[in-house]
Amino acid sequence: MATYVHWFLWALCLMALEMATGTFYLLVLGAAMGIGGCAALLGLDPPYQFTLAALAGIVGTVLLRRFKNAQPAPPPEQSLDIGQPVQVVAWHENGAARVYYRGAEWDAEPESADMPHEGTLYIEALRGSTLILTHRKPQHL
Repeated sequence: MATYVHWFLWALCLMALEMATGTFYLLVLGAAMGIGGCAALLGLDPPYQFTLAALAGIVGTVLLRRFKNAQPAPPPEQSLDIGQPVQVVAWHENGAARVYYRGAEWDAEPESADMPHEGTLYIEALRGSTLILTHRKPQHL
């Protein structure tokens, strides 16, 4: 079998493996193998084939890395629970509370130790499954 056929088979294998990962790095390496196959098809000696494939792999990986780093990060998800009022079932001695919200009882903590415990309280944030309460209605973003 001709040398270029081996290069193209490796390129196809890497590109097929890319379908399982979705990272595009194997796609870049598969394209680099394809360039090595083109070099073999043109009749270049094996050292030149490997050099071209390696350079293509390095340049492609660097370009892909820069492209991925240039993409903006997705905005953090805003919980729909923030700003919703809750009914306090009981306050504990340690300052924590048990509240009724969405048909169930939840653990809750005040945003600060000096927060008033009477009146309507609102969810300011979520910390795991614990609700952080405030006496001011938070503004939605």
